[in-house]
Amino acid sequence: MFSFIVKRALSAVPTLLFLIIFSFVLMRLAPGGPFTSEKPLPPQVLANIEAKYGLDQPWLVQIWNYVSGIVTQFDFGPSFRYKDQTVNSILSQGFSVTLVYGFWSFVVAVGVGMPLGIIAAIKHNSWLDYLAVGISIGAQVLPNFVMAPLLVILFTLVLGWLPGGGWNGGQWQYIIMPVIALSTSYMASISRIARSSMLEVLHSNFIRTAKAKGLPMSSIIMKHAIKPALLPVVSYLGPAFVGMITGSVIIDVYFSTGGMGQYFVDAATNRDYSLLMGATIIFGSLTILFNMLADIVYAWLDPKIRLA
Repeated sequence: MFSFIVKRALSAVPTLLFLIIFSFVLMRLAPGGPFTSEKPLPPQVLANIEAKYGLDQPWLVQIWNYVSGIVTQFDFGPSFRYKDQTVNSILSQGFSVTLVYGFWSFVVAVGVGMPLGIIAAIKHNSWLDYLAVGISIGAQVLPNFVMAPLLVILFTLVLGWLPGGGWNGGQWQYIIMPVIALSTSYMASISRIARSSMLEVLHSNFIRTAKAKGLPMSSIIMKHAIKPALLPVVSYLGPAFVGMITGSVIIDVYFSTGGMGQYFVDAATNRDYSLLMGATIIFGSLTILFNMLADIVYAWLDPKIRLA
């Protein structure tokens, strides 16, 4: 198991390095720049600004300086648009917000979706199964960009129970609607995957053998069915968690939470190279990390993965 973890960790390093270089080149190839606007700057002024930020150097030198700064000091450099602010300070401020509602969205999606799918499979073709499938379908057809304005209309404008936006230090009343809007579609997917996986496991030969031996159904489910049924769910949870962090643009726009999603959009609009690169690296690192963790948990649940 240790060698499996080491191999997965080592494979993440070149993947992240390729992501940095590829993103860096794509941003430089795009037309325009962080200091171009409707009213162009005088050539001498533009040259001085580019020299200040090192944009006049060859690409290889810029890439080397950027990567070495990240590796040695974890420094993403200054922002081109937010004056007197570093990318590190901007991202830490946004990430602290996004992580809170992203984490609770993940807890709600897993805590509701997984039991819902398992119960639906165990009570197959019963009213519980139909209810669970109906809830999953309803949540699936209401993505976060539809759910967010509906929640604001219902809980803020009609009922007046919750504030329609803001963050206010992460108080619970400001977290509820972002969590609901972000978690529902993921909850539906987790429930659907858990249900289909559990149904497949319950019709397996080893489950029939356990039933033939007279084992109680609760013991069969807890000791024999849960582990193999979790394998497809675990494969989905890694990308799902990252999706709740990186997919926060809609949440930030509708609820004005001040998370990373809004900064990512602003950086792309303003061509803020350093901020856009920092957000891309954070999102990419999270994707690689949680996919690796999902693979490790998958290998722990299924020893055949480690042996392969």
